[in-house]
Amino acid sequence: MSPFLTIRGVSRSFAPTSGGAPTLALQATDLTVAENDFITILGPSGCGKSTLLRIVAGLDHPSSGEVQLAGKRIEGPGADRGMVFQSYTLFPWLTVRDNVCFGLNERGLPRAEQLELAQGFIRKVGLTGFEHHFPKQLSGGMQQRTALARALANGPRMLLMDEPFGALDHQTRELMQELLLGIWEGDEATARKTVMFVTHDIDEAVFMGSRVVVMSARPGRIKLDREVPIPHPRHYSVKTTPAFTELKAELMEQVRTEVLAAQAAMV
Repeated sequence: MSPFLTIRGVSRSFAPTSGGAPTLALQATDLTVAENDFITILGPSGCGKSTLLRIVAGLDHPSSGEVQLAGKRIEGPGADRGMVFQSYTLFPWLTVRDNVCFGLNERGLPRAEQLELAQGFIRKVGLTGFEHHFPKQLSGGMQQRTALARALANGPRMLLMDEPFGALDHQTRELMQELLLGIWEGDEATARKTVMFVTHDIDEAVFMGSRVVVMSARPGRIKLDREVPIPHPRHYSVKTTPAFTELKAELMEQVRTEVLAAQAAMV
């Protein structure tokens, strides 16, 4: 069976701000992702993780190579991909319910259908009772739950997440990890989203991912691609198992090497 997402020879260079040579942020990269898979991406700051994710989202264009989703070349943003950023990107003048309805309204769905769909996803992310609250009335975790519900409500085939829990405190972050993983594990196999999740947190990458990809220091390339040998569904207690700690130790060493390389390049 052909892969769901195919990244083939994708590189990205950025023009210099004032003379000089272009900056190569991402080396020619190949990666395939199966449908319904959950892949996490690790690497030092500036290694091209977010650049690669934005190219898959259609928010940026590669300097070379191509990305295909379900056999079709990605040329720009599309409803088949939902994006969740570290910043909550909610509309401050809209309530939780209307933020979740935003994409549905843009698609022209009848209001009654919008409300029914939105309510289902509000319930799924645990925000029942907060439908009429505005973002400023919500905690960071609740705002990110709203952003997640909005992305899911649009029915994307793939969910792209760029450090979505990076701004949250440790306890809230772990709760959000369990929430997202529970939603992904709980969906029927035919409805489950394919997830591409960028993070700096090794525990998060191993706990959530079916596969973990490690990228090198800039210019980024895929240095390591590991299956996570822990079956789904997962409980937070897996973090104390030998399989978890062994893979975490391997990834920690790989990432540390790349962080040191990035620091050396700046000297």
